[in-house]
Amino acid sequence: MIGLGTIINILAIILGGVLGILFGKALKKPVQDTLMMASGVCVLFLGISGAVKEILIIEQGKLQTQGSMMMIFCFVLGSLVGEVINIEQRMEQFGSWLKVKTKSEGDTQFIDGFVTTSLTVCIGAMAVVGSIQDGIWGEYSLLTAKAVLDLVIVLIMTASMGKGCIFSAIPVGLFQGSITILARVIAPLMTEQALSNLSLTGSMLIFCVGVDLIWGKKIKVANMLPTIVFAVAWAFTPFS
Repeated sequence: MIGLGTIINILAIILGGVLGILFGKALKKPVQDTLMMASGVCVLFLGISGAVKEILIIEQGKLQTQGSMMMIFCFVLGSLVGEVINIEQRMEQFGSWLKVKTKSEGDTQFIDGFVTTSLTVCIGAMAVVGSIQDGIWGEYSLLTAKAVLDLVIVLIMTASMGKGCIFSAIPVGLFQGSITILARVIAPLMTEQALSNLSLTGSMLIFCVGVDLIWGKKIKVANMLPTIVFAVAWAFTPFS
């Protein structure tokens, strides 16, 4: 069944969120704060590991770097476009709407939880590649693996940041569902180089989410999201 992978992913996020709420209620504030730091550290290293895997290569027995020019160009241009559109503000506005509709006005962390968790579980090559596989062949094993990871991440984040994290299932459903539907159109664009660029920039954005979790809102990560679009486009330029 085409689309089953995204459905499994959404259900895993909801389950992780429900378990996180039940778990979080049993924890005192200092423990929740520690869990927040633990979430940040995990997200940081998820980003670092993904980026290092793409940016470091071994040539003639020596460690070399690649993709520096692509990384700088795409982040500058992507951040500029994202800032003009102000994606961060639009996500926060949607979070505010959800906060009112769910009668969560007293939850001061609702919007941050929604935005931060949404960015963490949406960004990355697994979401794109898995959705394409699901859309073309009905192969959902990669999205199932992602669902397990997301369940754990959302559980921990919900325990420390509240129920706003559960609603990250909405952008995941929209993002992965759209790719699944358009899979046959998108698939030819996902060359090996394009996926490598996507993985590198996506992992760097995940690292930035980790920075925000640990040190507070320092980086407008959502406004950098167009970076991954430019990273894929870069694979088709003469500079790639």
